[in-house]
This record gives sequence, structure tokens and C-alpha cells, in this order.
Amino acid sequence: MWKKLHLWIIVIFALLLVASVGYGALSYYAGQDTVPEQVTAGGVDVGGLPIDDALKKLDQYEQMLESRTITVEGNAEAKAEGSKQWRASEIGYNAEFIGVREEIKKLRTGDVWTRSKFRYHFPASFELKQSYDAAVFGKLVRAEWDWIDSNEPVNATRTIASNDKVVYTPHTDAYRIDVEPLEKKVASWIIIPDSQIGGQPEQALSMQLEVKTVQPDITLEKLKDEGIDRKIIEFTTNFATSAEGRAFNVTSTAKVLNDWVLEPGEVFSYGDVVKKTEKEYGYKEAPVISNGKLVPGIGGGICQVSSTLYNAILRVSGIDIVERRNHSLPVAYLPKGQDATFASGAIDFRFRNSTGKKLIIRTVVEDRKLTVKLFGTMPENIRYDIESKVVKTVQPAVQKVTDKSLEAGQSVTVQNGSLGYVVDTYRTLVKDGKAVSREKVSHDTYRAQPIIIHVAPGAGGSAGSQNSGVVEDGI
Repeated sequence: MWKKLHLWIIVIFALLLVASVGYGALSYYAGQDTVPEQVTAGGVDVGGLPIDDALKKLDQYEQMLESRTITVEGNAEAKAEGSKQWRASEIGYNAEFIGVREEIKKLRTGDVWTRSKFRYHFPASFELKQSYDAAVFGKLVRAEWDWIDSNEPVNATRTIASNDKVVYTPHTDAYRIDVEPLEKKVASWIIIPDSQIGGQPEQALSMQLEVKTVQPDITLEKLKDEGIDRKIIEFTTNFATSAEGRAFNVTSTAKVLNDWVLEPGEVFSYGDVVKKTEKEYGYKEAPVISNGKLVPGIGGGICQVSSTLYNAILRVSGIDIVERRNHSLPVAYLPKGQDATFASGAIDFRFRNSTGKKLIIRTVVEDRKLTVKLFGTMPENIRYDIESKVVKTVQPAVQKVTDKSLEAGQSVTVQNGSLGYVVDTYRTLVKDGKAVSREKVSHDTYRAQPIIIHVAPGAGGSAGSQNSGVVEDGI
């Protein structure tokens, strides 16, 4: 009996001893103040570290990622000097270990059994979540250099100075901040790839502010390409003896013609100039040609403008004469064969700008002289000489008109008449001082004015007649 009791006492004592040793071991396991071995957070190894050290390491790593710097240097092209630096956290970047801190802290909570179980089943890895809002960075960049986007491009200009020099003023480009490539560079740098988390990433990114060039509609290159290189010719006629009405008509028409621009291939019509002048200034009474006679009319003098322009055009290469007629009578201000008349609705002066470049017509009226200047493109080593030759002289006819006021045998010459002419005009191309080619540009006929004699009835005279015909708007 005693032996059996002694045996049970030994067994019970042994069991108590085993239980005591097991509980001590369990208590020791649960009471460890470290992170279980081989635990990583987003690649950062915190396994085996004291809990406080592990938490500190995680904080430091997040802070290290968020304190990286991005520096944007100014742009010399846009005259944007200086630089600006931001921390990653300031431009919309955030790094956060998901759940690891909470789990680590649980290692210190609960009873022995709960802590032991939690430690035994502790996760081996945790995620590092990174986020980046590119819009924040873009707004910061634009705010720093906002004045760049406020500038506007300025067109190039062309001015023809009073000394006939063609002066060009360069255009001014504007700039616009180009944030997109900067955002892409930051995005590819700021988010740490999973394979590199836990290491020491690059701490600074430096880049230059990028801008887009905004050119104006009219650049210096475009403007110069129009071909207004210089004054290529000028031609002057005189109207010193003109009455006030005629002088007014010449001056007004010249004002409208001034700064007239012809595009490449465009056909110029003098009728357009006359219409515009009529609208803006009106025309005054001055002598015009009607039925081969000078008579009072409206618009006398405008043909001096067309004729002066014609002479300038003749001396320029690349101009095609589309329509041109001489006056029915010679004019005093130009040689025969070198005038260009105009009659509303009947005769126009037209030419085509075939130079391939723009052509600008300018006019100057000073001291009763009209000067037409052409600005465009033409080699400086060439010129055109104009020569007109009278190839035939036409004698005036004699017209006898019965005049009942005269007595038998009486006669009175009321118009002396004038010769008529047939004229050929030639244009010679002179290059480097030598004649290269010669062409006939016109074959013109000027009507002879008849000798008109009034005679008494029965002396063979005819009744006077009034012919209808084209009225040339001034000589």
C-alpha cells in the first residue's frame, strides 16, 4: 500500500516538475521583446531586432524616402534663372509600411498563451505602399515660374524707312512650361521598385526646367521669305503745269496706291485703285480725252498715275503685262509709247506679279512730282532700258465744216491739227553693264488730230458731227 502511494507521489511530482518547466519555457518564448526572425517589411529586414529598434528603423526608412530631394534648375532659353528644390513629401509622394507597426506592437499584448500563439504565427513579410500625385508637382513648378506662361509672342515687322531702306525687326518667341516630361522623370525616379526596397535609393534628382517655344504667326524668316529685299526701281513724272483739279486727282490716286501689296501670282487691276480712290476722296474736274480731243471731265490726271506705274513695272523682271493701252493722243509727261491709259468700264491697266515673291508699290508726291517705287526681289546686277521709236508719222486730215455765219468766200481755221504717230517700244535687258537681250513690248498708234476749217455755205463744207467714243479718264 505504501509503495503504491509513494509511486503516485513520485508521478505527481514528476508531472508538476514537467509542467513547471514547460510553462517557464512558454513564458520565456512569449516574453521576448524582439521581432521574430526573418521578418521583412517591404524589403526592410526587421527580423530579430528589438521591437523599439524595429519600429524606429521603419520610421527612419519612411522618412528617408520622403525626404529625398527634387531640384529643378531654371531654363536659360526662357531666361528663367535660379532653381527650386522640393522634398519628395512636398510634391505628393508618400511611403507607408502597411500593418507592420500594429502587428509588431501586438507582440507585447495579451497573456502568455496569446502572445506565444501570435508570435508563432507572425507574418513573414509586410508591404511598403508608395503613392505619388504628379499633379501636385506640376502645380508647384507652374507656380514657381508662372510668369513664363504669361508672356506672348511678338510678330516680326518690316518697315520701309524714309530713305527707302527695308528694315526688319526680329520676332520674339514666347515660352510655355512643359511639365509633362518633368513629371515623367520624377515618376520614374520617385517610386522605388520592389526589388530595390530596403537598400539605399538615390537621394536627389536634378533636372532642368523644360519649355516649349511658341513662335508668333509672323516670324523673321517668314517675313523675309516674302521677298521684300530692297527698292528695286523707282520712276518719276512731273505734273507741275497741272491745274488744281488735276493735281488733286493725281495726289489722291497716289495716296490710295501707296503701300499696295501684290501677292505672288496676283493680277493687279488699276480699276481697283480708281474705285477705291473714288470712294475715299472723289475726283475733281480736269481735262480728259474724248473723241481725240481734250475736254473738261471728271478724273483728269489719274492716267498719269497708271502711266508712271507702267514705266516702273516695265523696268522690273518677272512682271507680265496682262492689259495695257496707250492714250489716243500723246501725253506731255512721258515719251510716246510709254503711257498707259484707263477708261472706266472699257480700258484697264493690269499686270501679273510673276516674280515668285511679294511686291510692294509705294508712291511719293512732292513738289508736283509723282514717284512710284517698287520693293521686292531683283538681282542688283541687272536693269532694263526702255526705248521708243516713231516708225510712222500720220499727217492730219483736213475737215471743212459749213459755218452759216460766214460770208461767201470766207474761211476760218478753228483747229490747226496735229500729227499722228505709230510707235514701237523696246525693252533691253542689261546685265553687268552689257546688253543681253532686246524685246518689243508694244506697238502703239496715236491718232492725228484733223485740221478743222469753217467755210461759208456752198464752199464744199460738211455739217459738223459729234462722234461718240471712249472717254479716257484724263491724260
